[in-house]
Amino acid sequence: MNDLKACIVQRDRTVLLECGHPGFEAAREKLSRFAELVKSPSAFHTYRITPLSLWNAAAVGYKADEITEDLASISRWGVPAGLLQEIRELVMRYGKLKLQKDANEAGVLRLTAAESPLLDEVFAVPALSSQMVRVGIGEAVIKAESRGSLKQELMRHGFPVLDLAGYHDGQALKLAWRTGDGSREFKLRSYQDEAAHAFVGIAGGGSGVLVLPCGAGKTVIGIAALERQQCECLILTSNTTSVEQWVQELTDKTTLDPTQIGQYTGRKKEVKPVTVATYQILTHRRSKEDEFEHMKLFNERNWGLIIYDEVHLLPAPVFRATADIQATRRLGLTATLVREDGCEEDVFSLIGPKRYEMPWKELEKTGWIARVECFEFRVPMDAALREKYLYALAKEKFRLAAENPAKTAIVLQLLKKHPDAGILVIGQYLDQLSGIAAAIGAPLISGKTAQPQRAALYASFKKGEIRVLVVSKVANFAVDLPDASVAIEISGSFGSRQEEAQRLGRLLRPKTGDNQAYFYTLVTENSKEEEFAVRRQMFLIEQGYEYSVHSVKEVRSAT
Repeated sequence: MNDLKACIVQRDRTVLLECGHPGFEAAREKLSRFAELVKSPSAFHTYRITPLSLWNAAAVGYKADEITEDLASISRWGVPAGLLQEIRELVMRYGKLKLQKDANEAGVLRLTAAESPLLDEVFAVPALSSQMVRVGIGEAVIKAESRGSLKQELMRHGFPVLDLAGYHDGQALKLAWRTGDGSREFKLRSYQDEAAHAFVGIAGGGSGVLVLPCGAGKTVIGIAALERQQCECLILTSNTTSVEQWVQELTDKTTLDPTQIGQYTGRKKEVKPVTVATYQILTHRRSKEDEFEHMKLFNERNWGLIIYDEVHLLPAPVFRATADIQATRRLGLTATLVREDGCEEDVFSLIGPKRYEMPWKELEKTGWIARVECFEFRVPMDAALREKYLYALAKEKFRLAAENPAKTAIVLQLLKKHPDAGILVIGQYLDQLSGIAAAIGAPLISGKTAQPQRAALYASFKKGEIRVLVVSKVANFAVDLPDASVAIEISGSFGSRQEEAQRLGRLLRPKTGDNQAYFYTLVTENSKEEEFAVRRQMFLIEQGYEYSVHSVKEVRSAT
């Protein structure tokens, strides 16, 4: 019956999902497998089916018939026949082009097409035909060193290629999980084992992206992939704190000797069998005209595996280096495939397609991550700020709204609501953060905070010696704060969906007791900040989180 179907499917590949419909949750779960959320107003969420969303679905095993059947099962008035055909054609494109080693000539790869007309389409594109030589009706050859650039260019022109050309093993390295060591003995959770197997144990495995929530143990999954490959490994991550976390996990959970693990950061330059580096050091150069002197790290040792932690943050120069190392196994780890620069296609072509995804709400149901309630409080401007806002230039309006001084009083009220909780106050602007830190008597961690001081504050927070930390965006990524059960977001990076996901992720590690956490966002009402807040929250809404919106008068009654 139509009244049991929550979606309106349109010919232009957009899908409207009715939020108040009884079938909302079931329809949202199906859509998330093959469509992207693009708008999230209160009445209807808008999804778009894109070639990339379909190819990522195909990469994890969804068939064209399964996708069209799922779409038909949630569509109120049927699915346009032309759209169904278009979906089938797009999904079936994945795997029709295959890249394999040439059996007869070293240093040469062979591109084969399941159908000759498809290769005709490829050769009609000068940027593609210039890299290949056609050797048969459905075959062409390329130089092995062109493997990355060709895949990238094929993807840009709508030709996803299944890369079966294989990988070199790299230098062997023996390691195992610690066993028989009491409290240090370690065992993978079932979904962590599934994710690691999806990377190394399927056809075409050895490159790709694993998508799991913050707090799900992505670091452990990366180590599991390394343990199965038994090779030297380069791990790239977002900041020095994350580097130290990887080193700690490798030391605690595996049989690797500490002398086999190196840190390559602004402070240390160690190249060991397992080396953990930051994206920042790789992209450092003395001037815009100089070379990236640390990119040589990609070739410093015979790496058998390169792990890209927080792959959604991968800088453009690292993409270029990655294009040159396609014979090395590559693993991307992330909580979201969303990139604010729109380079999701480059992740697909150069790191690899999505190999595994664990929905956030699934882990919440099983207790592996905390339940989180999300609240947005609309904070008014006083008369003086309103006047200043009205006469400000467009680019100044957002910051004025974000730094609304009235937010401080709300923070104080929320601290009183959670007197025993570990609380993070997270923001974008240092002046605002410094003022709030002074007002509430809490320490501030920013980019200016020395690493040893950061580590000491994090340790005190985890022990419960410090109950509240004020943090800048340095705490967005890979910070191990398992005892944080409340986050108060006072400002953010315009409409960054990935930032919102990472900030909520600070709360997701399992909690003792009721396993409950709270995420508060303070937004200046009737301002540019309100518009951007809707965009920031979109990814979490796609994952099944809903923000309840309140006025500041409702702070005491919320939760």
